[in-house]
Amino acid sequence: MQRLRHGLLAMACALPLAAQQPTPVKIESFTLTNGLKVHVVEDHSAQVVAVNVWYDVGSRNERPGRTGFAHLFEHMMFQGSQNVGKMEHGQLVERAGGTYNGSTQPDRTNYFQTVPSNRLNLALWLEADRMRSLVISAENLENQRQAVKEERRLRVDNQPYSAAFIDSLPLLFDRERCFAYAHSIIGSMADLDAASVDDVRDFFRTHYAPNTATLVVVGDVTPQQVMRLTQQYFGNIPAGPARDAVRCDAAPGVGSASVRRVADEKASLPAVLTAVRVVAPSHADYPALALLSTILGEGESSRLNRAMVRGSKSSVAVQALHDPFGPMRGAGVFGALAIANGGVPVDSVRSELARELFDVADRIDAEELEKAKNAWRARTIFGRQRAADVAEALQFADMYLGSPDALNTEAARYAAVTLADMRRVARTYLRPERSLTLVIAPEDR
Repeated sequence: MQRLRHGLLAMACALPLAAQQPTPVKIESFTLTNGLKVHVVEDHSAQVVAVNVWYDVGSRNERPGRTGFAHLFEHMMFQGSQNVGKMEHGQLVERAGGTYNGSTQPDRTNYFQTVPSNRLNLALWLEADRMRSLVISAENLENQRQAVKEERRLRVDNQPYSAAFIDSLPLLFDRERCFAYAHSIIGSMADLDAASVDDVRDFFRTHYAPNTATLVVVGDVTPQQVMRLTQQYFGNIPAGPARDAVRCDAAPGVGSASVRRVADEKASLPAVLTAVRVVAPSHADYPALALLSTILGEGESSRLNRAMVRGSKSSVAVQALHDPFGPMRGAGVFGALAIANGGVPVDSVRSELARELFDVADRIDAEELEKAKNAWRARTIFGRQRAADVAEALQFADMYLGSPDALNTEAARYAAVTLADMRRVARTYLRPERSLTLVIAPEDR
C-alpha cells in the first residue's frame, strides 16, 4: 500500500495542471427610466463597496477649437454641486474611510470611490448630486483651467519625451476624417483659454447625464439595496439631449513609413518610438495584439529587452505600447519605444527597433505565446480580488466589448489565440508602410 500511494503521488505530480481560470462574476443589471445603466456584483468577502461611474465622453467627443473639455471636467467634477462644497466630495469620502479618484481617456471619463459598505448611500448620493447640479461658474472654470495648465507643465512639458509622444502620436489619425482621435486627451491650452462658461455648461449638459452614464457597484451589497438607493438618488435626474454620433474614418493619418524628428530639451538621451494603427478591443484580433505586446516588451525576458538592452546594448530601456492613452472603440495604436544608450547613434536604434517590430512574425514561438497567456491570466485572476478592479473590468466589458457579460467570456478569447493567429496578426498590422516613427533627440546646447 505504501508503494502504491507513492506511485499514485508520483503520477499525480507528473500530470500537467489545468490552468486556473478567472472566477466567474455574477452580474445583476437594470436601467432607470432616464437611461442610467446599472450593474451590480454582490460580493461579501470584505465589508467594502466600489462605486464606479463611467461617462460615455472623452476627447473623442470634442470638436476643433474646443479640445481638452473632457479632461477639464475630470477636474471640474470635484468643484462642488448644489449640496456639496468645493472639494468636499473627496473630503467626505476620506472621512468615511474611503478612497476616490477619476481619469480621462479618449472614449470615457470615470469617477470612482471605494468606501466601507455601510457608506454606500454616501457614495451614490455624491455621484448623483454632481450629475444633477454641478456648479459651473466663471471662478471654478478659471481655477481649473489654470490647474490643467499646471498639470500639463508638470507631467508633460517638464518631462523628457512626454510632450513629443502625447502631441505627435495622434498624427496616426487624419484630422479631417477622424478628428476624434487626431488630437491629444489633454487638449490645446489655447482652446481652453478661449472656452467660455457657456461653452463648458453646454458640454456638461450634453455629455454628463444619466443616459450617457453607466454605474457599477461591486462589493458587500445586494442588488435590491442598490436598486432602491439608485432610484432614490438618480431616478429624478432628467436625461440629456440626443448627441451627434462620433465619426472616425479608417483612413490613416501620416503613416506610410513617416519619420518625424522632434527636439526635446528635457531629454538627455535620444529615443525612438514607432507605432501603427491597429484595431479596437471588440475586434477578433485584439487579444493576439495584446499578447504580442507582452511578448515584445513586458519584463526582463521580453524580446525587445533581450535584443536591445541585454544583447546589442543599443538601448537603456525599451517598452511595447498597446493603446498607450487608453482603448478606443474606433481604432487602436500599437508600437514600441526605445531610449538609446549613451553614444549610440539614434538612427541605428531606429533601424534595430524596426527589425524587432516588423520581423517578429516569423520568430514568435509557442513557449512565448503560452508565457504571455499565463501573464494575462494571472493579471486577470488577481484583478478579481479587489472590488475596484472588478468594477473597472466590468465597465470595460460593457463599453468596449458590447456587454457586461463579456467579462466572463474574455478569458476564452485569449485562450483561443493560436501561434498561427499571432503570426498572421503580426504580418497584418506590423508593417513599415503603416508606421509613424518619432525620433526624439536633445536640442543642441
